[in-house]
Amino acid sequence: MINRSKNITLFWTAALLTGCCLFISCENDVKQVDDLTKKVVMKEKVIGVQSYLSENGEVKAKLTAPLMWRVYADTVYIEFPRSLHVDFYKNKKIDTRLDCKYGKYFEQYNKVLLQDSVLVITIKGDTLKSPELWWNQNTGMFYTDKYAIYHSAGQQIVGGKGLEATQDLSSVTFHSPTGTVKVSENGFPK
Repeated sequence: MINRSKNITLFWTAALLTGCCLFISCENDVKQVDDLTKKVVMKEKVIGVQSYLSENGEVKAKLTAPLMWRVYADTVYIEFPRSLHVDFYKNKKIDTRLDCKYGKYFEQYNKVLLQDSVLVITIKGDTLKSPELWWNQNTGMFYTDKYAIYHSAGQQIVGGKGLEATQDLSSVTFHSPTGTVKVSENGFPK
């Protein structure tokens, strides 16, 4: 019985010493922990960008921008913080032009967010203005839930709750539109 009591005391003494050693040795430097766990975002900078989008060997768009950032974060994206200009081509000729002060391309989704003074002009002179547009590269469609103004010969339409439009503005569908449209005698737009 005495031997067993000695073993228990020895066991608890060893456990206490081991615990003290572990407790003392488990000191973490806050800066080291932050450095190991902080989110790292990698960026590539390109100045004077000129990029082409082609399909089946035919140029579909040409993008120019003074500055581009390629950002590797949770979602990889390309940012154009100082403006961008895009010429869209149809049958090897410029069909539509786009300008804005800010753009952000989400590679994974093939979508571009265009913001701040977005202006789309076709070779026919049709124009679309909005503070924000999305462009879906897969469908060639513009869309927004912000207000937008469309102007063509004899028409000026303002959409208070957004729109959907083809890249060449041949089809523009407004949500909650207001504006003036010239109509023929049968009541249909000219």
